[in-house]
Amino acid sequence: MTTTAKPLTTSSPPNTLRVGDLVEVRSAEEILATLDDRGEFENLPFMPEMLKYCGQRLTVQKVAYKLCDTISRSGNRRLDNAVHLTASRCDGSSHGGCQTACLLYWKEAWLRRVEPDEPHSPSAPTRIDLPLLELNTRKEPAPDGQPRYRCQATELLRAAPICIPRRNLGQYVTDVKTGNVSAMESLRGFLVVMFNIMQGLSKRLLPRRLWFRDGLPWGFVRGRLAGRTPTAELNLQPGEMVRIKTKEQIEATLDQSRLNRGMGFDEEMSRYCGRVARVQGRVTKCIDERTGEMLTMKSPCITLEGIVCAGVYSGNCPRQFIPFWREIWLERV
Repeated sequence: MTTTAKPLTTSSPPNTLRVGDLVEVRSAEEILATLDDRGEFENLPFMPEMLKYCGQRLTVQKVAYKLCDTISRSGNRRLDNAVHLTASRCDGSSHGGCQTACLLYWKEAWLRRVEPDEPHSPSAPTRIDLPLLELNTRKEPAPDGQPRYRCQATELLRAAPICIPRRNLGQYVTDVKTGNVSAMESLRGFLVVMFNIMQGLSKRLLPRRLWFRDGLPWGFVRGRLAGRTPTAELNLQPGEMVRIKTKEQIEATLDQSRLNRGMGFDEEMSRYCGRVARVQGRVTKCIDERTGEMLTMKSPCITLEGIVCAGVYSGNCPRQFIPFWREIWLERV
């Protein structure tokens, strides 16, 4: 790989993969040949954490033709020619040990569709200029000299520059055609979005006494505290079983911005209230998607096995974030 590597093509054909398709990740040499000087293809970075998947066969888990904007909160945005693959999350090893564990984005140009019975011919080892690839994981340092990182999450607004209107019916048809969700799930997602639009309109146009459920979006999560929020320390460890508290119990720990010590609790998380799950890990640091700076948590957060944001209340977004849980929202079983 050289610093002047150019993309093989400036654009890709429309999405051709569907959920359940078996693909083989192309060799590192083939993928690196598609990248520009910034280590990107169509403004999406290929990260060092993805190299270990080269040559592996994985299944398409979701077609990532859209994503929810967690940087500027502009809603869902369109991403072309990308998918999420099963069991391929970023381990943060080249990004300061970030523990967000984002589901990786794979451009179709980096993949090859294969049949289940097709013989697997492992590719020969490729010499990779890893230090050069890792150079593209850094931005200019912050004013205080602290490192700042570039990753797929920090660059998504460039990779997906076009907003998808919430009322765009085509996206709900595509949700079904790609296999991301069933027809009933797509209909539910559309109805939730329409309800939330009406709630927003009622708060702008109607007097407060006419608001339904205080104009809250579907899921109706409400913070109740005006001052400092409470905390709890359970010292939960991976492998322990916990129960997620009821929504009412968690709401009692939130301020009016639905935050507990700066950590948000939203409608997607409320769907899991009452669920029993196993502790997956303790999170102490993660990259701020807006700035690229590494955030260190004063109090560790908990991740739970099998608990992801399913996008049910956010237009069927397929990103499948792993939510962070405050220990005060959990109880040992």
